Amino acid sequence: MIPGGSTEPPRTQGPPLLLLILLLCLPFTTPQNTTLQCPLDFTILLRLAEDSQPPKVDTPTQCQYVLQGIRLVLSVYLKNTNSFLPPLHSADSCWTNYQTVVNEFLPGFDARKICGFQTSWIAQGCMNITTRAEFETLVPRTEIEDVVSACNRSLGGSGCTSCTTSIAALHASYLTGGSVGNVSDCRALATIYGAAIGNSEGPTDPGTINCLFSLNFNTQNQSKGKHNNQTFIIVAVVVSAVVLSLAGLGCWYFRRKKKKKFVRNFDKSERTLDFSGLDSIHGNTTFVRFTFDEIKAATKNFSRDYIIGRGGYGNVYKGILPDGSEVAVKRFKNCSAAGDASFSHEVEVIASVRHVNLVAMRGYCSATTQREGYQRIIVCDLVRNGSLHDHLFGSTGESLSWPIRQRIALGTAKGLAYLHYGAQPSIIHRDIKASNILLDDKFEALVADFGLAKFTPEGMTHMSTRVAGTMGYVAPEYALYGQLTDKSDVYSFGIVLLELLSGKKALMAVNDGQPTLLSDWAWSLVRESRTLDVIDETMPGLDSAEVMEKYVLIAVLCSHPQLYARPTMDQVVKMLDTEVPVPSIPDRPIPITADIDDIEKSVSSFGSGRMSTISGYQPYTPRGHSENSSAG
Repeated sequence: MIPGGSTEPPRTQGPPLLLLILLLCLPFTTPQNTTLQCPLDFTILLRLAEDSQPPKVDTPTQCQYVLQGIRLVLSVYLKNTNSFLPPLHSADSCWTNYQTVVNEFLPGFDARKICGFQTSWIAQGCMNITTRAEFETLVPRTEIEDVVSACNRSLGGSGCTSCTTSIAALHASYLTGGSVGNVSDCRALATIYGAAIGNSEGPTDPGTINCLFSLNFNTQNQSKGKHNNQTFIIVAVVVSAVVLSLAGLGCWYFRRKKKKKFVRNFDKSERTLDFSGLDSIHGNTTFVRFTFDEIKAATKNFSRDYIIGRGGYGNVYKGILPDGSEVAVKRFKNCSAAGDASFSHEVEVIASVRHVNLVAMRGYCSATTQREGYQRIIVCDLVRNGSLHDHLFGSTGESLSWPIRQRIALGTAKGLAYLHYGAQPSIIHRDIKASNILLDDKFEALVADFGLAKFTPEGMTHMSTRVAGTMGYVAPEYALYGQLTDKSDVYSFGIVLLELLSGKKALMAVNDGQPTLLSDWAWSLVRESRTLDVIDETMPGLDSAEVMEKYVLIAVLCSHPQLYARPTMDQVVKMLDTEVPVPSIPDRPIPITADIDDIEKSVSSFGSGRMSTISGYQPYTPRGHSENSSAG
């Protein structure tokens, strides 16, 4: 026996065995650094849309369908895993799987390329929220309970309205941070949660799909072998529906006939229009459908003494309801049957919107009489303290102090930001002006008349009421080309903010008596480094020069004639309410009507083409008290 021979074999066989173990381990560890398999089940969409034909729509609408399909699948994923998003390394795999599904409905439609979606967006979202636990840590429990209470029902009709309203309020209050892309951005996050967690039926319920994801799949279809049974069921349902409808009409007729005996002074020629969509609203809320007789009684038959306002759409009356509460009654003029569907939709949208800085809607009336024709009326809360226009330019007496004006500016901005980003669908006001900003007893701003521009026959109230003073508030791209975006409201807000700061009207008269846009006048002072000369020197309680100049620059930026230069309303709120600085203001284009002196001044001023915010502020002193009253 060779000394040490008994230990020789282990020394020669050990290393190969260890190497073999390491090699066996490598295949299991290597894939962790490569693309992961997508955990999202996009075949859900195929099952939901079985035998459905995609509608023929334009490319932007197709992209919206693609986007909503992703969000529906992400909601199912949240319900099953408590995670909002798949792992980032699986993003490419998820798009590949989804593209396969898209090809079934839109052959050759490259979703990422055509719609501009980036690969990583499907795995990235809002404020770094990836799990249900993170979401519920951010949002107070009471708010989540409100969403569950509103959404845990059938989401058809009024159920959809209450659910989307609660989701919009949650988004506007708590999901205001940054988003990555637009696939599962902040607005989508609350919807995904509401469908997955708030509704017990889950995201694939037909009502949930239609309400929260705006998709309309034919979810009743089963396998092709069951078509005969389906046909039988459909026929039976239709026959039953006809029988029930006839019975219902009979009951309705006799009940209506009986009710007429107990109504005093009833106009027999009156008939109420059918607004089934609106009926669903006041079924679960305090929203009221008034009769025309009730409206006439509340306004003393539309007495001239009860008129409290006039607008392009008609008159506003004070109304006194039977319980003694006072309301504002807006009666639209020049109505016809042609706009019934539009009126129904817009009233439904307005009724679902609730925000502390928006005037609340109490109810509506829609009727037709032989004597007075088509009647469309909405009833809102009466705000007793008048409008901003009354206090700035009326004979109300004492001038508003700067703290009050600052509060009005911030409240108005928050109300508009909610209309743009909190309401579903988003609402463009179209007619922001001082007379449409009402003030409560505490001088909190309440934005009124949002959505009303669509009610008029021409659909563009402020275009038909230029003489009434709205001209100076209209964004150039809207006035000239009819181009309407949320930035049109931003422009109008900028004008209102300039009115608050300067005490001058949107259309002001200069030395030669010619009307001048307030925004042009303010810009000319900013260009000359006389920013603080915009401020009304008689305004009580002025703040520091830094704060006053910041507000002027915000107003000038918002009222920039070029749409791209204006901020969004949520950005405006942040600038007004936080220390966020005002970005550089691009120079304005030379007006077509400019004379040679204006052109030479424009060329010689601001060679860089941009106006930056100015540092080195001094405490503000009204003009006449100091030679250095303007910063810069």
